[in-house]
Amino acid sequence: MAKRAAPEVNAGSMADIAFLLLIFFLVTTTIETDSGINRKLPPMEEQTDPPVIKQKNIFTVIVNKNDDLLVEDEPMKLKDLRKAAIAFLDNGGDKSCDYCTGKKDPDSSDNPDKAIISLANDRETTYKTYIAVQNELVAAYNDLRNKRAQGLFGMSFVEMEANSKDVNWPGNKAELKKKIDQIKSEYPQKLSEVQK
Repeated sequence: MAKRAAPEVNAGSMADIAFLLLIFFLVTTTIETDSGINRKLPPMEEQTDPPVIKQKNIFTVIVNKNDDLLVEDEPMKLKDLRKAAIAFLDNGGDKSCDYCTGKKDPDSSDNPDKAIISLANDRETTYKTYIAVQNELVAAYNDLRNKRAQGLFGMSFVEMEANSKDVNWPGNKAELKKKIDQIKSEYPQKLSEVQK
């Protein structure tokens, strides 16, 4: 009787199977990416004495865990926040701001350079409301900048920034940068955030 050979495992296709498994895991696996707000923080500055800030120059916005807004100690709807912020920023209470068109109320902000918006959020505030409030406050600055740029240069601030980033824009970029810096200096964005 003939001796039978021991059966061998065909290892020729093992590389193919490993390759197919690798492809399967690459195709079906998702890699989580961080999401959040892209903010550029100002550089650290050494400051010996904190600046003296008058209470009337601080616009306080508080968002609680129920997503309710308390603006300057008064309940407010989100849709009214931008208008209230514009009125505060553009007040010109000390009459030193010749381009401010506000009510010149001496009990409100002195001028846009001194005005600060303080935003305080509860830890349980929803992300949607947090972003919506921030958008409204930033939109208030943008509306004022657009209005001022339109009056001075005949184009909105948004257009000016878009043109400065456009490589095909035929105008003078250095002159445009000066105009943008002028508008930003007249309405500097001062937004202070605190989480409770």
